[in-house]
Amino acid sequence: MVQQSRIYKSLLNARVNLFYYFVFILLSFFSRKIFLNCLGADFMGLGGTLSNILGFLSLAEMGVGAAVSYNLYKPIEQGDRKKVEELVSVFGYLYRKIGLLILVAGCILSLFIPLIFKKTVFDFGLIYFAFFCILGSSLLGYFINYRQILLTADQKQYVVSIYIQGASVVKCLLQMFFAYKLGNYYVWIILEFLFSFIGCAVLNYKINKTYPWLHASVAKGKKVFSQYRYLIGFTKQVFIHKIKDFLLNQSDQILIFAFVSLKMVAYYGNYTLVVTRVSSMFDSALGSFTAGVGNLVAEGNNKRSQEVFWEIVALRFFVAGFLIFSVYNLLEPFISLWLGKRYLLDHTILILLLVTVFISQTRGAVDMFNTAFGHYADTWAAWAELILNIATTLATAPFLGIAGILLGKIVSTFIIIIVWKPYYLFKVGFRSKMSVYWMQEMKFYISLMASIIISTMLFNLITINAGDSFLNLIKKGVITVPMFCIIYLVLLYSLTQGTRDLTHRIMGMVTKKISK
Repeated sequence: MVQQSRIYKSLLNARVNLFYYFVFILLSFFSRKIFLNCLGADFMGLGGTLSNILGFLSLAEMGVGAAVSYNLYKPIEQGDRKKVEELVSVFGYLYRKIGLLILVAGCILSLFIPLIFKKTVFDFGLIYFAFFCILGSSLLGYFINYRQILLTADQKQYVVSIYIQGASVVKCLLQMFFAYKLGNYYVWIILEFLFSFIGCAVLNYKINKTYPWLHASVAKGKKVFSQYRYLIGFTKQVFIHKIKDFLLNQSDQILIFAFVSLKMVAYYGNYTLVVTRVSSMFDSALGSFTAGVGNLVAEGNNKRSQEVFWEIVALRFFVAGFLIFSVYNLLEPFISLWLGKRYLLDHTILILLLVTVFISQTRGAVDMFNTAFGHYADTWAAWAELILNIATTLATAPFLGIAGILLGKIVSTFIIIIVWKPYYLFKVGFRSKMSVYWMQEMKFYISLMASIIISTMLFNLITINAGDSFLNLIKKGVITVPMFCIIYLVLLYSLTQGTRDLTHRIMGMVTKKISK
């Protein structure tokens, strides 16, 4: 019964997330065009830059959420309500302290706004208003919404999605309407804060209805905190990796603002909007394997773990290949038709962006198993990756602009993510030779490169001009992307055991379902 409940919750989470995923895809493209036309690229760049600057303050969270979530799984399964209540209370107590720290840091940071935005076209009153509204929105989770961690740990993320993302949909629709009618910056910002508050308030009401027995409080958390000090120890290693990931993944807009211009933040944001929306769908689906991998590793069957590892590698490589081929051939025509040719960036930027997407997708299997093995001790690797990124960016960004910023990310992730992390996994986790890893991994790279070369040659033979109309874009996508997928799958199946095992697993599941 417990297992059925878990499967049901997982499927429900997936359905709700998928629904909102497609809703947000549609809204993102319509709203982006309306906001750019009615509010301007500079304002959109300002909003993105402020959000990223304030995002640095969230690093104060230090992985406390990850530590508490991990420790909630067992008492939830055992029905130990007392311990659940204590853990959530401790979480609230720690989050209150973190929220106060972020508030103070935000106020100090606001003193430097005239220096940060000294070349801005906007009045500083508007910038300060936007800054404190965005800061207030982020603080709601620390002061009001901390109890939602129980929903997440209890596999009820769909509840969070329904209320928080539902509020975001309504907010976006109203922002589009008022941007078109009024073109007023202040109305847009007020709606941003107002609906963050509404989403939190409604979610808290739902938590009270779902867990009427939960009487968690900051005061109770302070009282029992001494019993849960071990949570702090776990967060120290997580924090190092977390700050590195944030700086590498969330700092692009800040760096573009610093080295290029505020307008280019919005231009680059158009590209990343498309790429991240498509990638996030696969990330959400593939991320659902994490718990299963953890259970598998806990069983101690090393041979079986490695077999599953290569199946996930096969799946990750297929998704990565699909993404980079599709985006490379279709993104620029789409941007041109969607927003206009003036929003196109240099073609080199697209290529470098896709390299980062490829690394981000294919690293998933190694990251998943390292997490399952509890491999957080290599904190030096996080610092090394960060230093490599900063050094390369500072050396190249002043001359290459956005391309230099992407180069910094590629160099650092290649050395640490592509080279070190697999070594760490196979040496410490699987206790196997690295030659085993690279012999298999190279087959995936060969399959991908051969598929891209063959498919691109065939792609160029098709006379449909994707940049002429959305209909032509769809036609070319419908013809070329499935063609690439077929070629890629054939090569992967022929060359890699992981793909063959995964294919047989899927066929077995389908056959079993049909026979029922």
